[in-house]
Amino acid sequence: MGTATARKSSGEPTAWRNWAGNITATPARVVTPASVGELQEVVRRAAAQGLRVKAVGTGHSFTAAAATDGVLVRPQALAGIREVDRAAGTVTVAAGTVLKDLNRALAARGLSLTNMGDIMEQTVSGATSTGTHGTGRDSASIAAQIRGLELVTADGRLLTCSEKENPEVFAAARLGIGALGVVTAITLAVEPLFFLTAREEPMAFDRVAAEFDEHVAENEHFEFYWFPHTGNCNTKRNNRSQGPAAPPGPFSAWVEDELLSNGLFQAANSLGRAVPAAIPSIARVASRALSARTYTDIPYKVFTSPRRVRFVEMEYALPRERVVEALRELKAAVERSGLRISFPVEVRTAPADDITLSTASGRETAYIAVHMYRGTPYQAYFTAAERIFTAHGGRPHWGKVHTRDAEYLAGVYPRFGEFTGLRDRLDPDRVFGNDYLRRVLGD
Repeated sequence: MGTATARKSSGEPTAWRNWAGNITATPARVVTPASVGELQEVVRRAAAQGLRVKAVGTGHSFTAAAATDGVLVRPQALAGIREVDRAAGTVTVAAGTVLKDLNRALAARGLSLTNMGDIMEQTVSGATSTGTHGTGRDSASIAAQIRGLELVTADGRLLTCSEKENPEVFAAARLGIGALGVVTAITLAVEPLFFLTAREEPMAFDRVAAEFDEHVAENEHFEFYWFPHTGNCNTKRNNRSQGPAAPPGPFSAWVEDELLSNGLFQAANSLGRAVPAAIPSIARVASRALSARTYTDIPYKVFTSPRRVRFVEMEYALPRERVVEALRELKAAVERSGLRISFPVEVRTAPADDITLSTASGRETAYIAVHMYRGTPYQAYFTAAERIFTAHGGRPHWGKVHTRDAEYLAGVYPRFGEFTGLRDRLDPDRVFGNDYLRRVLGD
């Protein structure tokens, strides 16, 4: 999967573009600090010059959370495992470490994260700062697995945070949207490596909707995809098992993960973009092409999948008891409209957590994610979906397309004022500000 780009050549301004290509920015300069001390100096110098500072990971956010006309910090040189504490069950990693590299390094040491999202191209700090999550009955987002972090603040200080040290900053900075400072290191909870058995099974929409609570209660990790223009879904249940590893055979893996999920899916989306009227027929064929399968492997090989078909995404977190109703409304809205949707709709869950601006903060949560193939008009679909999600008290994912502002967000996050008050204290001059943060946090 590609990453964002920032190129510089003599005489040309630097250009930055995110993975989906829907956000661009032209920073005054791009820096790749080789040490935390160097980063502190970058922040001090920028503040003295009146320039704003934003750290950017691999550009997997669909919002302008990392866009800046000031100093763009690439943390890629701040990477790697700093320390493994087996007694405490933690690993400390530099912020620019890519999740793929972390997962492989942990597995080599016989360790694993408890839960993760389905993409592992992001940096650890980028993923946690925007609230990247997978699905789980008991285990929450990656940010909820943080046990400590280091943060360079607007005055260039290095702040160490945990439940015991600067606890009020820790409560917020685990998911800080880049508003509180630049995260330089993160300590994550880890556990001994374990096996997951995945069971993928096609299922009718009405059955999944009727049995949703049952599936969530009975499985450690349950998610499903609904194919618009059809009554078909694909479900996935991941549960711990004794092993041994029994991954999909090479041919089966290639058919499901490469041919269907990337190769044919890319071709189908390209055809749908050229001939939108063909999309419902393509959806009916695609939703029937997937077959039931069961396999067992170590966690990151089960949780994550290659995603080479580029798209734009909106995702909302709803109170879990409202999700089936909202999904039925979305299905009815698509059926009533002339919209042609070639991407499945994804539904996942998370337990309540205690992070100030986590989408699951203080409530049992379910997520509905809607996608459109890159280059196709998405506004009408996303607007219709957002109208439904907000009517159910939805909270938008911080790194995915949405139109909400501080006034709305203050109404759905009980601790919103706690976060903005902390921001006023840590960054009164908005060294880490940008247009996106002005919209979602106010000024």
